[in-house]
Amino acid sequence: MVQHTAWDTHPEPLPVDSAPVPEYGRGSLADLLPTLAAGLGVPGMTAGITELTPADRNCVFLIDGLGWEQLRAHPEDAPFLSSLLGSSRGGTGRPITAGYPATTATSLASVGTGLPPGAHGLPGYTVRNPDTGALMNQLRWQPWTAPGPWQPYPTVFGLAHAAGVHAAQVSSPTFANTPLTKVALSGGEFHGRLSGEDRMDCAAEQLARADRALVYTYYAEVDGAGHRFGVDSDTWRGQLGHVDRLVQRLAEQLPPRSALYVTADHGMVDVPFDEEHRIDFDEDWELKAGVALLGGEGRARHVYAVPGARNDVLFCWREVLGEQFWVASRDEAIAAGWFGPGIDDRVYDRIGDVVAAARDDVLVIASEREPKESAMVGNHGSMTPAEQLVPLLEVRS
Repeated sequence: MVQHTAWDTHPEPLPVDSAPVPEYGRGSLADLLPTLAAGLGVPGMTAGITELTPADRNCVFLIDGLGWEQLRAHPEDAPFLSSLLGSSRGGTGRPITAGYPATTATSLASVGTGLPPGAHGLPGYTVRNPDTGALMNQLRWQPWTAPGPWQPYPTVFGLAHAAGVHAAQVSSPTFANTPLTKVALSGGEFHGRLSGEDRMDCAAEQLARADRALVYTYYAEVDGAGHRFGVDSDTWRGQLGHVDRLVQRLAEQLPPRSALYVTADHGMVDVPFDEEHRIDFDEDWELKAGVALLGGEGRARHVYAVPGARNDVLFCWREVLGEQFWVASRDEAIAAGWFGPGIDDRVYDRIGDVVAAARDDVLVIASEREPKESAMVGNHGSMTPAEQLVPLLEVRS
């Protein structure tokens, strides 16, 4: 437990404008599918990632939790993926930014809608629902909320399907009818496959079904291994090796005139288990003062103040977290472009009165209200390169 007193000397707060804002519009996850769809002739789509050459058949393979820095640190465990880091196979291999926060629900919505978080409206792991005043978990969609009003924009898959492109998603059968799939990744056909190998084979089949195709497939277990054991554990390395073989399996089955793009939703940081690196909100009276709800996750917090306490909460969080976090008011974070170039009106109050993004290897945990999340080894959410940079690797046939 970290105890603070009124006469503690805290480090100077980090300037809000020193945070490395994601490259919305030119190099973020939200720019990938619109770029591919523009190359397929889908109306209204813009190629934000200008170096990608159009292909008739496009597949995006999203590996949950595989950051650019983690991949580069383990070439021996992922020889095929590592061979794509340059341009030796005729494509590109570079990092793009996930978007803020760098977390699964937010990133999947950015991928599928082609919009930044401030527009699609999934700006965190948990955020306040302005209509109910309660926290909503946007990954698990709890408590249940009507999906359409929460995220009303069409997906790129839906727009591509309407334009005559064969659109398909190949993922776990458990994701077929979830609200997150509906708002982020629906449109065209969904094909549920249990094993990674079956997903690769099915994705290749879907690419070959039409002259113009946009196919998405997904693998989650790299992320799970990182959360439980850390991103340099034997279990994580084993998962990296397995997904490396999956990518190669799919690449070797690409039909003619195809492009395979391998990317991820976020990277990950291992955080030590001590009081210096894990600041417990539930046991810290300064951080709790004036707070009605604590949202987000350990490295990307949304803090909702009781009426009249917003400025005091902002001051306290800046004083306590000092140089370890970028701490901004809602309006400062929006003005700095953390959530994109603008914010939809319906999204504004979902964002915390105070937004805190970790710079160092540190967390604001909540041991009582978030026991499972507080016990994770690997964490993500913020704007550091280890979390924010994800690979964009290309194989063409």
